[in-house]
Amino acid sequence: MIHFANPQFLVLLLLLPVLAVWYWKRQPRRTATLRYSNTGLFHKIKPPSSHKWRHSLFVLRMLALALAIVALARPQAGHTEEEIITEGIDIILTLDISSSMLAEDFRPLNRLEAAKQVAENFIKGRKTDRIGLVVFAGKSFTQCPLTLDYGIVINFLKEVRIGLIEDGTAIGLAIANAVNRLRHSEAKSKVVILLTDGRNNRGEIDPVTAAKVAKAMDVRIYTIGVGTRGQALYPINDPIFGKRYVRMPVDIDEDVLQQVASITGGKYFRATDQESLEKIFNEIDKLEKTRIEVKEYTRYTELFMNWMWAALAVLVLEMVLANTRFRKLP
Repeated sequence: MIHFANPQFLVLLLLLPVLAVWYWKRQPRRTATLRYSNTGLFHKIKPPSSHKWRHSLFVLRMLALALAIVALARPQAGHTEEEIITEGIDIILTLDISSSMLAEDFRPLNRLEAAKQVAENFIKGRKTDRIGLVVFAGKSFTQCPLTLDYGIVINFLKEVRIGLIEDGTAIGLAIANAVNRLRHSEAKSKVVILLTDGRNNRGEIDPVTAAKVAKAMDVRIYTIGVGTRGQALYPINDPIFGKRYVRMPVDIDEDVLQQVASITGGKYFRATDQESLEKIFNEIDKLEKTRIEVKEYTRYTELFMNWMWAALAVLVLEMVLANTRFRKLP
């Protein structure tokens, strides 16, 4: 992209056609006469080849002038660049892996596998956010610290299974662990996504107290209760009859989960099947969008010296030809 820093000088190009008209009108008055007694010999003389190029000097002079005028206008080559500024979000996925997550009311998957599948898609959809993974049952531990390497997070997520931790549901402890992971975060937005299917029955910290700590540290918590309403089928390995299913009531402490979300400025969701769970993660994805600011600027490279050198070269060529090939005798 060519840009002129001083385009007003380009008006001088209008002088070129004026000078051309002046040159052509001046031609007839520049003829000279010589007297000879016999001009017959001159009829046999063919005009030199240079005769048809007799206007070349004027053309070169006009070209040199045009190049000089363009150089005065300061042509510049523009190169457009973009600077992308992002305000990333730090997200801790906090996943319940207690034995109740084996319930198969998210057929054909159980609750844990359905949650892992949806969480994986959520991770793949992020671009500039750090994501970590915390799991909990009777206790809580960090499966993966905050990272931008989504492949590593997904690999750790795939390794999550029931039985890694002693059974139980320590929701308060899980929140505290997730918030602790965000303690030193400098991200514009810090988020915990907590997914559980039960009530807090283990751990030294209750969920509401942990939520108040999260609020003090400017951490927002989205809570998700997973499980159908009423009763759900739970698989049981019977040593005599093998695997069989029993119906057990779904007991999610929605009041506490709503309170936790409300305290921190988050939101509570209820997922009764995989489709609704996918919609919930899609909604959270829209609520927690990374702000991306694009600044566009153009760098200019000065080209006027190239044009000036070209004008000088043409002018030198015109002077050389005027004193050699097209030299005029007095």
